[in-house]
Amino acid sequence: MKLTRTLLGATAVAALTAGAAWAEPALIYDLGGKFDKSFNEMAYTGAMRWAEETGMEFRDIELQSETQREQAIRRFAEAGYNPVVMTGFSMATPLEVVAADYPDTTFVIIDGVVDLPNVRSVLFAEQEGSYLVGMAAGLATESNTVSFVGGMDVPLIRAFACGYAQGAHAANADINVIVNYTGTTPAAWNDPVRGSEITAAQISQGSDVVFAAAGGTGVGVLQRAVDDGILSIGVDSNQNYLHPGQVLTSMMKRVDNAVFDAFTAGPEMETGVHVMNLQSGGVGWALDENNDALITQEMRDALAAAEASIASGELAVHDYRSDNTCPYSVE
Repeated sequence: MKLTRTLLGATAVAALTAGAAWAEPALIYDLGGKFDKSFNEMAYTGAMRWAEETGMEFRDIELQSETQREQAIRRFAEAGYNPVVMTGFSMATPLEVVAADYPDTTFVIIDGVVDLPNVRSVLFAEQEGSYLVGMAAGLATESNTVSFVGGMDVPLIRAFACGYAQGAHAANADINVIVNYTGTTPAAWNDPVRGSEITAAQISQGSDVVFAAAGGTGVGVLQRAVDDGILSIGVDSNQNYLHPGQVLTSMMKRVDNAVFDAFTAGPEMETGVHVMNLQSGGVGWALDENNDALITQEMRDALAAAEASIASGELAVHDYRSDNTCPYSVE
């Protein structure tokens, strides 16, 4: 395994200008940390796969506060790292400022859009993957009540919730879907205690399957599900292994592929908006030895049929972001 040069905290930002090699790629993680077992960790996984396959190095940094966003992007660009990849929609505003100042540097933002010629904006059809795990939840529930714990209450996470509700309703006409969000600030991504509390409240309302789309907060959601004897659904990375036999499945969001592809393409990559959907392998659901016994043949057949219909365009999954509404009563 190749070693990456990892920098942490405010000291790291100040040190970014020292000793950089031209055209090494760099990766900036969103708040919540590199090892959040979810979104950021998938980015790290993609970067490490690139490093292992090429024998090359990359530089990465974990932000400690909102104020470091622009500073980290700018220091990486000044130091000659190229491309500079970052995770999270909150990076869009600082990137728009910095990218204009460094037209010869290629930047990649995952989950955000910056309309500049030297920026690749990578988006995902999260609603499609969420539809599939919603179907699984609708088929697995015994109480006809399932739930969703989102992180920060933003359109992106509402897209997860709406797709999940649509899939649950498609599988079970009698389903009730409870939806809550952890907060309205970036702190919502890293509050497992609050995630656990919300899940407990949902369980008291009858939920026996809970889907967490909340970054590091989701660790608390999945743990509460185990403690109270219900099923959970992981997000972004395959979280089935966290609680074998008790995580029904995970909604896979292939952030690792987005980072790997960007690092591989290098500074000359095609920029503009790139959407990773079910058809292109950008989203999906996880089946492995940890949840094999939980996924019945009925579920497998239903999910396979839905995957084919979504990929062909026959089945349209509503994207909350298209009109800021959800037809499936999850507001």
